[in-house]
Amino acid sequence: MINQTLQQFDKVIQKCKSIFISKSKDYGTSWRVMRLSTITDQLFIKAQRIRNIEEKGSQKIGDDIESEYIGIVNYCIMGLIQLELKDSKELNLPIDELTLLYDKYVTSTKMLMENKNHDYGEVWRDMRVSSFTDILLVRLLRIKQIEDNNGQTIMSEGIDANLQDMINYSVFALIRIDEQR
Repeated sequence: MINQTLQQFDKVIQKCKSIFISKSKDYGTSWRVMRLSTITDQLFIKAQRIRNIEEKGSQKIGDDIESEYIGIVNYCIMGLIQLELKDSKELNLPIDELTLLYDKYVTSTKMLMENKNHDYGEVWRDMRVSSFTDILLVRLLRIKQIEDNNGQTIMSEGIDANLQDMINYSVFALIRIDEQR
């Protein structure tokens, strides 16, 4: 089953990355001007919109739940890049450098997923997509609290670990949505 998960993970990430790189070619890396707290708020907006659509059962704006989860994956990658480049004032990242950074964080996040799947098994396959949404919102509230604490934690995981977990939960949601079709 893990081989299937790895293939599905790669397929989802390939789609997310394609959108991320295409938008970067259109807009550049203008998002580099955002503070991490702004990225967190963008993530919160996306997760809350998913929850609203799930609860209302309808939507009025064209972007579907799947595209919002893709956006969450990509904003989490932006957040991880911002954490790494926080001391850099360079706003314009060349596409080749951006691609390397994207791949770096996908690789470490995938490894985290594999390690957690080893311990937890494939229990996420039995979860409802709406549970992933709730977990994302919890992670975002945790990140906001860590940001309010100037990035300091006493014994909890940091912002980067929460962003990586959010990527994995979003990928799981995208896999489950695809399987439900």
